[in-house]
Amino acid sequence: MTILLHSGGTQWASALKLSCVAMVMFLACPVTSMDVLVQQQINALNGTDVKIPCTFTSCYKLDPKQFAMNWTYQETLNSTEEMFMTYKTRITPLKPSRFGERAIFSGNLEKNDLSITILDVQLTDDGIYNCYVRNPPDRIQGHGTIQFNVLTELPPPRDSTIAVAIGASVGGILALLILSMVVVKCIRRHKNQELISDEQKMEEEGKVDGEGGTEEATKQP
Repeated sequence: MTILLHSGGTQWASALKLSCVAMVMFLACPVTSMDVLVQQQINALNGTDVKIPCTFTSCYKLDPKQFAMNWTYQETLNSTEEMFMTYKTRITPLKPSRFGERAIFSGNLEKNDLSITILDVQLTDDGIYNCYVRNPPDRIQGHGTIQFNVLTELPPPRDSTIAVAIGASVGGILALLILSMVVVKCIRRHKNQELISDEQKMEEEGKVDGEGGTEEATKQP
């Protein structure tokens, strides 16, 4: 850098531009740029084919020669992880004793898609699935965890009719309360106006009577 400073303004400007570009790239793509996207929980019906999605984002393009991926399974969080699929230059299924040929790769490396599909889901497939990703020059390892629940039957869809009916009833009650309050307020206001009118009448009548009494008093000798 000292040589550039002594060799002229043009080289100094070029060096400054390169430094700025490097700084922008560093800010736009930090070291911890790996991000793995998965569904935290998946409910699967026993006997069906179910896809377990896993994708990742990175500032660096995937290099098949350096890229690495691992899929592991564990029954619980305290259980040992069993690797059943890996990628190092090619997809390699493992652990045939657990999944046999039922665990297949269904993603697309060109789209950063590492999804797998479990064919003919069994009750023993219930557990935790981990998707690990390495994409140099990213220095960190991406990791996504999925809770996979195998059900013998899917829960019935939620009936929104009851919720709508309850909402309509509550809304109707509130409307009636508001209407009642308005009616009561109007009645009270009307009564107050009648009272004021009656008082005004009484005051006017009192004034008239007073004036009449005064006139009669003046007429007497």
